[in-house]
Amino acid sequence: MIIRKALAQDAAELADFNIRMARETESTELVPEVIRAGVDTMIANPAWGFYLVVELDNGIQASLMITTEWSDWRNGMFWWIQSVYVRPEYRRQGLYRELYARIKELAEQEPEVCGFRLYVERTNVTAQQAYAALGMRETPYRLFEELCEGHVFHR
Repeated sequence: MIIRKALAQDAAELADFNIRMARETESTELVPEVIRAGVDTMIANPAWGFYLVVELDNGIQASLMITTEWSDWRNGMFWWIQSVYVRPEYRRQGLYRELYARIKELAEQEPEVCGFRLYVERTNVTAQQAYAALGMRETPYRLFEELCEGHVFHR
């Protein structure tokens, strides 16, 4: 198993993972050109965050994205775990656990990182159990959003 930061040549596969994840978890069809541009942009701007991928059996079998949020309350940076995807045939084999362990290792090298956050669909009990098993806990916060008018990301 190789866990590494994603490279530009991984973008098409990461975009496909995002399309599959949105379809599975939210019944949402992402616009392929938009998600591909989004993945390309993240990879080209490492100050915004990064993707980690798991290579196994001659290909990428899992991935996630890290973005950052500055916390003035803690004078530190939260790493947000997003776009988690594991190919169905590799689920429940510890790939996410290995990705999470690598995130923690990377964070130890970054003294400003104060913790990890993620959001999960309320109905995705399996994922919630996986996160709890790794030591994460549910917070009292609810997530709100407003999308800018005219910004197209799904059909």
